[in-house]
Order: sequence, then structure tokens, then C-alpha cells
Amino acid sequence: MAGSPVLVSSSWFLVAALIAVVVSPRVEQVQPGLGLGKYVVGLAFAVVLYLSVLLHEASHAFMARHYGFPVSTITLHFLGGVTAIEAEAEKPRQEFWIAVVGPLTSLGVGLGALGLWFVTPDGVLRLVVEGLAGGNLLVGVLNLVPGLPLDGGRVLKSAVWKATGSMHRGTVVAAWGGRVTAFAVLLYPFVQQWLFGIEPGVVDFVLAVVIGLFLWNGASATLAHARVRRRFPHLVARRLARRTLSVPEDLPLSEAVRRAREAEAGAIVTVTGSGRPVGVVNEAALTATPEERRPWLATSTVARSVDDGLTLPVGIAGEDLVRAITSTPASEYLLLDDDGSVYGVLTTADVDRAFRDAPR
Repeated sequence: MAGSPVLVSSSWFLVAALIAVVVSPRVEQVQPGLGLGKYVVGLAFAVVLYLSVLLHEASHAFMARHYGFPVSTITLHFLGGVTAIEAEAEKPRQEFWIAVVGPLTSLGVGLGALGLWFVTPDGVLRLVVEGLAGGNLLVGVLNLVPGLPLDGGRVLKSAVWKATGSMHRGTVVAAWGGRVTAFAVLLYPFVQQWLFGIEPGVVDFVLAVVIGLFLWNGASATLAHARVRRRFPHLVARRLARRTLSVPEDLPLSEAVRRAREAEAGAIVTVTGSGRPVGVVNEAALTATPEERRPWLATSTVARSVDDGLTLPVGIAGEDLVRAITSTPASEYLLLDDDGSVYGVLTTADVDRAFRDAPR
């Protein structure tokens, strides 16, 4: 749906069964004498309800694709659904619209179902429409609560991001909003009777714990991710590039090492007779080669071919750099200048060191 595969978690089937059981007394009240059929009606309601959840998630996917962000999957699970967007919003406006379109879709479905309720005759169908209206209105409103990982948390993040110019600050504020929301959910059963005069049962406490932990863990994971992302701007390929020596492919390895030491180069690139770079000497392979063998080996024997993904623009930095080296894992990458000439070599070890040393 929305150009992405839809996955259904095994936990969904458990929730669908629970919904069927919970709804069955109301079905019996509306349509007496159905017997086991009341559970079939309850299960049908669960399917219809989750189809509206799928519509909610599809709206996120459509908006993300509108802004050019890839969406890998839409997954339905016991607490609703999640859309896996494979990139972060680049502007507060993008973050806002990708987030808010989901709750708006649920509210739209809820209001549409509410309108149908007035023209639907009494019976099972009206009960389903009633549940669809109430469920979607509830989902729409609750998802606008300003705390991550809820959609309302992303709306809050976009607002703080817009006001401060800092995506990191927006994320932190919204994540703490999620933690506050989680605490409020855990507290709810204890104040339920005081607020509404309804004595809480075991189910109320179980749901509060499950939802509260879900929100707390989601907010905590977002905070941890924000701390990691805060270091990304310090990862600049141009700054981390090693000075490079270019040598012919067939040059003896010992001679290549000698020239590199003389030139104080931190990396060696093999080139063809026309000067085209074809390989980057692997530091680990070089170290593992005994010195007495190096005069008899061509430098190309310890070089890794410059395949797709192993050449990077020298201007790459931050999250783009991390994504590039994650998608094509290697120990060395060739950095090219705008004119296609070799600027230097970037090693994963240097990137890791820069990440560890970056301010937290």
C-alpha cells in the first residue's frame, strides 16, 4: 500500500481475538441469538478497525514519498502500526506534515463514520460504524498528544525545531514529552475512579503498563538516537582524509611503502598507466604481509578494487557519510574532488575515532 509492502505482526492476531471477545457482549446486546456468530462480528470489526489504521499509516507513507523519502514497509502490530521511512526530514515543515497527516486521516475517517452512523439502521452494521467512528476519533486525538513516539511528538519536534533552528533540541523536547506521557498513562488507573467514577480493573492496569512501557521505551530510544546524531556534524570527510600517494599497480610493494613514508602519506592508491585510480591499499592486508615478501609482490595484491560505493565525494559529511559507509562496508574509501581527481583516502578507523572524540 502507498507503494510499500504491508507486514502484519503476529501480535495483531492476538489483539484481533481480544477485540472479538471484548466486543461480543455488545454484539449480543444489539443482535441477540447469534451464538458464536457474535465473535465473527467482533473479528470483522477488528479487521475493519485495522484497515483504518492501515489508512493512517499509508497517509504517512504518501506524504513521505511526496517529499522524496523512501518508505520500506508498513507494519501493523498490537498497538496500531508503524511506517518505516528510510530518511530523516530535512526541514521542520516536512517533519510537521509527514507526522500530522496520520492523525488528520484518522479524524477524517472517524468523522465520516460518525456521519454514516446517523443514516445506518439499527443492528450489527450500525455497531461496526459506531466502533469505527469512536476508535478513529480516539486514535486521532491520542496521536496528537505531544510526545514521541506518537505523531504529536513529531509535531512538537517540528515546532521546537522551527522556533530554535535545532532539530536536536526539538527531538529532545519531544522525547521528554513522550516520557511525561508514559508516566501519565501509568498513573491513569489510579485516578480513573476519581475522574470518571469508574473503578479500575485488572485489564486497565495491564493496558496502562503495556502502553506506558511502549511510550517510555520509544521516547528513551529516541533520546539515545538523538545523542548519537548530535555527533554526526563532526564527521567531515574532507577533514578526515588521509594524504594519499598514487603508484602504478605493478610497483613492488616495498617500494610503494618506501615512497609513502618519504612523502608522509597515510594511504596508497594504485593507478593505471593513464593515471586512473583502480585500487586502495588495504592497511590490514599490508600489515599482515611480511617485509621480506614485499619486494616480490605487486602493490595491487594488497589493494581493494575501487568498486561502486567505495568512491565518495570529498564534500560528504554527517549523516550522509554515515549512511554511505554503512550501505557499503569497507575499511578504506577513495575520496574524489569535484573534478574527479583523487583528493585522499578515508578510513573507517578514522571515522570511528572522530565519532568517539566528538562532543556528546
